[in-house]
Amino acid sequence: MSKTSGLGQNFYVGGYNLSGDTGSFSNIGAPQKTIDVTGIDKSANERIGGERDGSIDFMAFFNPETIAGGGSRDGAHKVLSALPTADVGAMFLQAPAVGAQSFCMIGKQINYDPTRDNSGSLTVKVSAQANGFGAEWGNMLTAGIRADTAATLGAAIDNLAATAFGWQAYLQVAAFTGTDATIKLQDSADNVTFTDLAGGAFTALPGAGAPLTQRIQSVNTATIRRYVRVVTTTVGGFTSAKFAVAVIANPIAGVTF
Repeated sequence: MSKTSGLGQNFYVGGYNLSGDTGSFSNIGAPQKTIDVTGIDKSANERIGGERDGSIDFMAFFNPETIAGGGSRDGAHKVLSALPTADVGAMFLQAPAVGAQSFCMIGKQINYDPTRDNSGSLTVKVSAQANGFGAEWGNMLTAGIRADTAATLGAAIDNLAATAFGWQAYLQVAAFTGTDATIKLQDSADNVTFTDLAGGAFTALPGAGAPLTQRIQSVNTATIRRYVRVVTTTVGGFTSAKFAVAVIANPIAGVTF
């Protein structure tokens, strides 16, 4: 059995790379509620799956840095202390590699609680809870944050077989310079001939389109073929697009959100 350590991981929030300002996670969860449907003819509880949920709790180091131009380079304090009321996308990477496991969630940041211990260390506890969609484990289509300088065909992951239960995908855009770019998914049966995945294009990026996050999904009966990659295309051109993409190919039927 192949096992890995917790070293070299990445964490992005709202398009910002907070990997260097995050010290630990106390919870990364995607629980599912159960509904009691025990009939009077049963001698034990009978349950079916209910609403999906998700949460992530982490400790950040207090970093008040603000770099000229802002963007994805600002410190954790500026990013997290704002406590936005809008949904925020979070993406945890087991490793910054194509095919690596990733935990993705769209949710609400509910706190920003600094703590100073007797040594003088100043850290911050932060929690986020899923909103509208449950959190999901998937696979990275980029090696962490990918930096494209022109339209690019990415490397594919191998899901070992096609599935017909739908898919979801998450995008984190750290920075973008140019007129426009479209980031989209393609699939293939043989890792040679690829076609655009139906519904697999994220909203096109404008000249000021970062940092940001997006989530897209198919119907839960859509087929996704064995190999999947992410590509960038453009009409007016761009000089820099820095982004990360994860995909979830549902392994079972009936996944709903």
